[in-house]
Amino acid sequence: MTIKTSIQNLRQWLDSQIVGQPHLIDRLLIALIADGHLLVEGAPGLAKTKAIKTLADGIEGDFHRVQFTPDLLPSDVTGTDIYRPESGTFEFQSGPIFHNLVLADEINRAPAKVQSALLEAMAERQISVGRSTYKLPELFLVMATQNPIEQEGTYPLPEAQLDRFLMHVKVDFPNAEAEREILRLSRAESRHTEVAKLEHRVLQSELFSARAEALDIHMADAVEEYIVQLTQATRQPEVYSADLRRWLEFGVSPRATISLDRCSRAHAWMKGNDYVSPDDVRAVVHDVFRHRLILTFEAEAQGQTADKIIDEILNCVPIA
Repeated sequence: MTIKTSIQNLRQWLDSQIVGQPHLIDRLLIALIADGHLLVEGAPGLAKTKAIKTLADGIEGDFHRVQFTPDLLPSDVTGTDIYRPESGTFEFQSGPIFHNLVLADEINRAPAKVQSALLEAMAERQISVGRSTYKLPELFLVMATQNPIEQEGTYPLPEAQLDRFLMHVKVDFPNAEAEREILRLSRAESRHTEVAKLEHRVLQSELFSARAEALDIHMADAVEEYIVQLTQATRQPEVYSADLRRWLEFGVSPRATISLDRCSRAHAWMKGNDYVSPDDVRAVVHDVFRHRLILTFEAEAQGQTADKIIDEILNCVPIA
């Protein structure tokens, strides 16, 4: 069985278990292959937690969920040194961040110190406790969730941390057909009916090979230039459109360029293509740019959103 076949089987199995959220499943797999982290925003009950938990069942890796609350401490996430009186020494006890897949549930409810600890883990793939530094697993993905409805008692994520997320995915309610399928699946689970199981769990070695293949996929100079021009349009909007100049306060960072490249490659690889096309870039650019754009007051007063501005950028930047 080839690596692509293993990933496609995993995708089909996830679609059968997580009904009505194909976009979230697709972005989770892209994040795995592009080796990045995911920020997911959606109302409660949209299978965000179930999606990553089910993904963990389909791959060789462990999973841990951390419920972020205002009284959470950094050591609750990273771990801490424990004193052993029998030996008179301190021993490090690792925290939940040392799992392969970590769900940071309602991340914006955690105070700044906890967010700072998570930032180091996401950016550097390590954590620091006292004078010691500890490496995280090679397969390491954080999926953080935000509830867009209830904002009381929350701490907005700083731009520096938002920039560490590969993509910002918005999930919406399923349609009527998907809702009926959810009911049937829920009844089957309540009756303890045997649900379809994945025949072959995707091994970590296969995931690492998929990452290498996605990095090696062909990208023409024209497509690379298209990626660069999209990012430049956010930093020099006056060159492309008077509206963009009024709407954009700050553009995206070089991390956005890198993320757009990695996600476009992963998207093309998952489709089975051996090259990256402009369509692959356009398919992922909203999720890559959405959380990195800073809008002006005028844009917000006019009801503009990051997604509408990204649409305008796509209209203004010609496909090379």
